[in-house]
Amino acid sequence: MLDCKMRLRHNIFHLCRATFLLVMAWLSTSVSAQTVEQKLDSLQLLIGQQTTLHLSVSAQKGQKIVMPSFQPSQQLIPGVEVVEQSHGDTIELGGQRILVRRDYVLTSFDENVYAIPALKVKVNGKDYQGNPLALKVLTVPVDTVHPNQFYPPKDVQDNPFLWSEWSGIFWLSILMLLLCGSFYYLLMRLRQNKPIVISFRIVKRVPAHEKALSEINVIKQQRTENHESQKEYYTRLTDTLREYIVNRFGFNAMEMTSGEIIQRLQDAGDPKMIDELKQLFRTADLVKFAKYETLINENDANLVNAINFIDQTKTDEVPVEEKIAPSLTEQDKKAQGQRKFLKTLLWVSGLLVVAIILYVIYEVYTLVG
Repeated sequence: MLDCKMRLRHNIFHLCRATFLLVMAWLSTSVSAQTVEQKLDSLQLLIGQQTTLHLSVSAQKGQKIVMPSFQPSQQLIPGVEVVEQSHGDTIELGGQRILVRRDYVLTSFDENVYAIPALKVKVNGKDYQGNPLALKVLTVPVDTVHPNQFYPPKDVQDNPFLWSEWSGIFWLSILMLLLCGSFYYLLMRLRQNKPIVISFRIVKRVPAHEKALSEINVIKQQRTENHESQKEYYTRLTDTLREYIVNRFGFNAMEMTSGEIIQRLQDAGDPKMIDELKQLFRTADLVKFAKYETLINENDANLVNAINFIDQTKTDEVPVEEKIAPSLTEQDKKAQGQRKFLKTLLWVSGLLVVAIILYVIYEVYTLVG
């Protein structure tokens, strides 16, 4: 009886021990196991579309984990390309375990069913891999029965409007409108400020001797008709001679005495001619200042002496016509200056408007064309 109890206790002990060892072995295995998982967002896509392959591995903290890496456009398998890959991230799972994940964006341009192999992950130098996957790539359905539904590919078009490109044209257009307004205003001002009409007088320049002889004939005729006094007669006669001397010899005989005139003429004249002229001026001075009464034949002789003096000293000058412009007043000169200034502003404004229009047309053609 005692032996049976001892055997029973011994068997229970070994059974409990074995059970404990099995539980500890299972716990050890589950704690230290490395799990790799991979999955696709979509198992089916059209040519050129993209899908994401998610790769994750769970391991103990402190273990060195190396995820597979691919370059952009590198083929994962023939027909399937890796567009890009993420940097990867790590998540704390608790219990000294972590989860490391990395995503891969895949695409394909050939219709087929592709077997995505299980990617290998190194944990402390040992390879682990997940589960293989299948990716089905379909082509775009094409209606070959109705080819008229197809359209040629469209060109790449830029943004039709960018303020940075059109702002310069906009502000230049505003400036052009302002210049047009200024041009219209200046044009109205110019029309209101009427031009000054200058009338030229055509004057016939009569030679000095002709003018003097004509005046002497008038004096002779008026003396005969009006019986004017001797003082008035000799005054007009000597004034006519003085004016002739001014125009013929170029010195101001109107402001000189008779003696001074004779003195100036002695250098250029005939002594006989000078003597006759001296006698005329002496008689005229006596009549005007000493109330001298001359005889009729003496008056005629003096008139003949004056005519002879003019005939002997005359030049071969012929009558000419001259245009004489009247002098402008200060107000007329100011108005004329304003018109010139307005015309200058009109020309400048017009040229600026034309230049801006041409530049704007060129810029618009460049942007649109």
